[in-house]
Amino acid sequence: MTPLRQQLLDCMQVRHFSIRTQQVYVRWVYDLAKHTHRSPDTLQDSELKKYLWSLTLERQLSSSTCAQAFHALNFFYGQVLGRTFTEKLLPPMKRQQKIPELLSPQEVTRILAACNNMKYRTLLSVCYGCGLRISEVTHLKVRDIDSAQAVIHVHLAKGSKDRRIPLSATLLQVLRVYWHRFRPFNYLFSRHYGDSALNISSPQKVYYKAKAEAGILKQGGIHALRHAFATHQLMAGMPLPELQYILGHKDIRTTLRYTHWLPHYHAVDGVKFDLLKQLEQTL
Repeated sequence: MTPLRQQLLDCMQVRHFSIRTQQVYVRWVYDLAKHTHRSPDTLQDSELKKYLWSLTLERQLSSSTCAQAFHALNFFYGQVLGRTFTEKLLPPMKRQQKIPELLSPQEVTRILAACNNMKYRTLLSVCYGCGLRISEVTHLKVRDIDSAQAVIHVHLAKGSKDRRIPLSATLLQVLRVYWHRFRPFNYLFSRHYGDSALNISSPQKVYYKAKAEAGILKQGGIHALRHAFATHQLMAGMPLPELQYILGHKDIRTTLRYTHWLPHYHAVDGVKFDLLKQLEQTL
């Protein structure tokens, strides 16, 4: 490991950045070095600007991805190298407000049914049944499942916040069957060799394969299951503040985006919807 990389990791860890953020920031600094064939600490502002502009002009990356690269490099140069920029590296960018394609309950059923691997089918069921981010699911541990209280404890998720997610009776039974079959000891979904957290790329690949085999052409990766969970709960009348907490959103305006699919949304207090149970009835 190079001294610069270690310095970057130290700066992020002392600020309690999430593992995912650390990985992303390190990846962008590495990409910069690979693109320029130079050590990042030798680059001039004009060279950084040229690299950042190339992300849009040459690679045609989205505005959110370009902003992610900028924030990573801005942190690296500002906090690790103590540099200030003499020129503006990026112009103001208009964020894309693209609404992803929504999966219907029937389509979620078909995706789960098309996944023949019990381990990954259970993982996909947790993604949908609790509305978790894939990084949250892959870092779940066996002790995070509280069957007595019927909740999943998500530790230090995005924004370094813990939260307790209601666990439906149907999903709890799915997890019990899974545990009796695989007997995971530490991580609920570990790698094939060793007891370390599953890499998020593996369930992504499984999701795309199951979606293709189910004959679903809608765009989007495994995060679509989280979108589906949120929207289907709103359809069933879940209050927005409750959904905000379950999803781990800091700002309720983020949760409000899901009402784009529901122009006539009206919350009904106290409604809880067992999504997987409803899907089971259609299988």
